[in-house]
Amino acid sequence: MAHRIAFLGFVALAVCASLSLAAEPASLQDFCVADASGNTLMNGMACKNPAMVQASDFAFSGLHIPGNTSDAMGFRVTLVSMTQIPGLNTLGICLHQVDYAPWGIVPLHTHPRAIEILTVIEGSLEVGFVTSNPGNRHITKILKKGDVFVFPVGLIHYQRNIGYGNAVAIAALSSQNPGVITIANTVFGSKPDISTDLLAKAFQVDKSAVWQLQAKF
Repeated sequence: MAHRIAFLGFVALAVCASLSLAAEPASLQDFCVADASGNTLMNGMACKNPAMVQASDFAFSGLHIPGNTSDAMGFRVTLVSMTQIPGLNTLGICLHQVDYAPWGIVPLHTHPRAIEILTVIEGSLEVGFVTSNPGNRHITKILKKGDVFVFPVGLIHYQRNIGYGNAVAIAALSSQNPGVITIANTVFGSKPDISTDLLAKAFQVDKSAVWQLQAKF
């Protein structure tokens, strides 16, 4: 019996240790304001001397300025990340504002390192994401001003302004560097190109369709 209890205790300790290793480590200091002049290579940026930190290291102004949405997709993202607010370094979060022209879209994309939570500030948006294989469920909803929607980490998702006026949303992401993979650009705009034969077979289309898409990206 004593051996069994000792073994179960060892298993519990091993599980706790594995969970602690899988989680993001707790900060050992109040903050680590990014030092842009630092040359140290690390996961994030080196810390500025705390004695040199100013209030401006934790602040950003500019989200009141509408983004230019005149591109082909009709949207503009204004980033508020570690580059704009050095005090975000190591805090595991960032934010961005999205401006949408009428019927503008944020095309299919993923964030490999972050959950995204989107809040509509103005207008109405169609949003959605697709679950992983084999289900591939399309989960979609119409959002209005004040509505909130969550995109789980790594899943392909999109937004579309469904109104005749401009729309604005604020998105918070659970990483200081969430990354973004835009599906069409990645698949058809890679450098060097992915083989036309491979893409034609993968998408079950003629090679001419692949060439046409690669020419666009």
